[in-house]
Amino acid sequence: MNHYNQIAGVPWRKEKDLHTLVENKTTYTLDNCELNIFETHQSAKNINLVFGDLVLTTMLRGKKVMHLFDKPGFDYLPGESVIVPPNEVMKIDFPEAQWDNPTQCIALSISSTMIENTFNLLNERFPDKMLQEEWGVNTDYFHLINNADLSEIINRFIKIGIKERSKEKDVIASLALKELLIRLSQTQAREMLERTYRELSSSNRLAFVVDYIKKNIREELSMEVLSEKACMSKSHFSRLFKAELGISPSEYILKERLKLAKTFLLSSKNQVQEVCFMAGFKNINYFIRAFKQEFGLPPKAFSLKSKK
Repeated sequence: MNHYNQIAGVPWRKEKDLHTLVENKTTYTLDNCELNIFETHQSAKNINLVFGDLVLTTMLRGKKVMHLFDKPGFDYLPGESVIVPPNEVMKIDFPEAQWDNPTQCIALSISSTMIENTFNLLNERFPDKMLQEEWGVNTDYFHLINNADLSEIINRFIKIGIKERSKEKDVIASLALKELLIRLSQTQAREMLERTYRELSSSNRLAFVVDYIKKNIREELSMEVLSEKACMSKSHFSRLFKAELGISPSEYILKERLKLAKTFLLSSKNQVQEVCFMAGFKNINYFIRAFKQEFGLPPKAFSLKSKK
């Protein structure tokens, strides 16, 4: 997981302020949404939680096992988010929670009116999408790894909910909430694309381009070539790509090369310089800087740590 994609924690309450050691809740009510912070200090199983609106939950600390949609439970860890539809029961286990190792997460309940208004506006202003027909939240892709943009706006929203004291607080929160919904939709689009680009590559322009990038990641990948593959002008292709996925084509290529370099470092005895060129980078110093920014360690230190 990228080191900068963690969500900042919020202050723990003192023991005397706790009503119970299981699922203590602090709520901050705003226009069109409700920010809930849950703290758990004792291991427990089969704790049920349900909201009347769509909920974005994000783990801050500790570990949960989440059961949704009558599917097998899955580990839920910091740096991840889960989207839960209205009135869907979450069954939650806390296998490791204790007083000196508590669990903390947020649940942001968002009104259907805010969701509808935000995506109606996006569909009206930016209707020319390549991957999906419309903007929206797709609960088929409910378990997400937070990317940098999503983490940043979640952190900002927590800060607004807890610390903002101005009379304009609800307006500020509403603007941030709109951005959060956009980032959430883009994060889901990237997740969907990663899972389906092969099967969609013969019928979808964006999937075709992503498939081409992955197959030719070690080669020179110019915007001229990629936009031709999408049958668009360079400017139109770049604009649509970034609007839909939240990152530019060049940023996407960089992340793909870094993922490949990480795989080489984890699974081989290649030297850093070899990995640099094997992953499609042309400059070793640029590769080292980019790798450290993405994963928190320079390639050599990452390789040594992974082999301990």
